[in-house]
Formats: sequence, C-alpha cells, structure tokens
Amino acid sequence: MPDKAEGFSDAGRGLTSEGHRQRLRNRFVQAGADGLADYELLELLLFRSIPRRDTKPIAKRLVTRFGSFAEVLSAPAPRLLEVEGVGPGVVQDLKLVHAAVQRFARGQVAKKPVLSSWNEVIDYCRAAMAFADREQFKILFLDKKNALIADEVQQTGTVDHTPVYPREIVKRALELSASAIILVHNHPSGDPTPSRADIQMTRQIIDIAAPLGITIHDHIIVGRQGHASFRALKLMD
Repeated sequence: MPDKAEGFSDAGRGLTSEGHRQRLRNRFVQAGADGLADYELLELLLFRSIPRRDTKPIAKRLVTRFGSFAEVLSAPAPRLLEVEGVGPGVVQDLKLVHAAVQRFARGQVAKKPVLSSWNEVIDYCRAAMAFADREQFKILFLDKKNALIADEVQQTGTVDHTPVYPREIVKRALELSASAIILVHNHPSGDPTPSRADIQMTRQIIDIAAPLGITIHDHIIVGRQGHASFRALKLMD
C-alpha cells in the first residue's frame, strides 16, 4: 500500500497514464539505461513504489535536489524524505537498489585477484562511497594471491575529516592474516585530489606495515568528480 505521503487521490493529482508508463518501459527495453535521462530511470523505479501517481515530478525533484541518479540512491534517508512526494516506501526501494548495486560491484571484485580487475575495484569503491555525505575510510584486505579476504569500513567521520589510526589498520591486517591492503576513502566535496594530511597519513601506514611484511598496494580517493590513485600519482614511491 502506498505510504501516506504518496497516497494521493487520482483526482487533480496529474495521474500518469498507463500509456506513458508503457512507452517509458518500451524505451528502456529498446535502448537500455543509456537511452534514458536520470530522472526517467528514476521514474521507472518509482512506478513500482508509487503505482497510481505521476512519478515524473517526483523524479525530477529528486535529481534536482541531489544531482544525479547515483546521488539519489546514495542520499541519506532523512534527506530523501524531505523531498515532496517521497515517503518511507520510496526510500526503502531506493536503498534496496543501492544495496543491490553495491552487492553486485563487490561480487565482481571478489571473483578474481584484485590487481587484475582494477576497473572493477574502482567501480566498487565509487558505488559504495563516492556520493556519501560524510567521509568514510574503508580497507580492502588481500591474501597472498591478492584475492579479497575482507572489506571493512574502519571509520566514518564528518563532511571533511575521518579519524584514521594507522596502528589499528595494521593490527586488523595481522588479525586477518592479510598480506596486502588497499586504502580507500571518499571526499564528499566531490574533488578526489589528495590533501597533504592524506599523503602524510598514507606514509605513516606504509612505515608501520612494511616491517611486518604487509604491502600497501594503493590508496584510492573517490568523489563525485572521479577518483585519485596514490600509486598512479606516484605519491607512494
């Protein structure tokens, strides 16, 4: 049953026609997601959440508010609920899709050695963290064959800072018998450029891990504008 915020009567509410819905479904079948604008893809999703109301205005409000389809899925539930026409049922469905995207991306990473599937690693990190509104520090723990042992968020901070404890990271790697790790964190500002503090912290972790035989393969920063690799930027040599 639709949420209270979504349960409008048909009269005077711009009830979307079944013809419009079917045309949009047909376009998706024929052209795929790339053939639809972000708000149209959201419309398709909202068809299932709000079966008897015109979902185009809601989809457009969501994209206007958060910026893109991906950012809508990643937005915190309380902020989604601030958008007119969005109730708990819509939020639950959006979060379900977001969880499915993350689970799929993680599965792609887990299937093969991480260093031979670098694009999948980046896709997974971006899906998990790029659009979050607070900084998170994630660690990918790898075995001797560079297969993923564990994937853990060590800390969650504020909009521009996450406390990181290098000794705790290395201690956890030892507990998991990890031979290597990849450090990942996000910049909610959108700009993935490493800060001086990011560089210093990475060096501290490398200095503690190296004597214990633990390799730091890379430190990846993700944001809405892309990603930055410390290895590619030669910040780990």
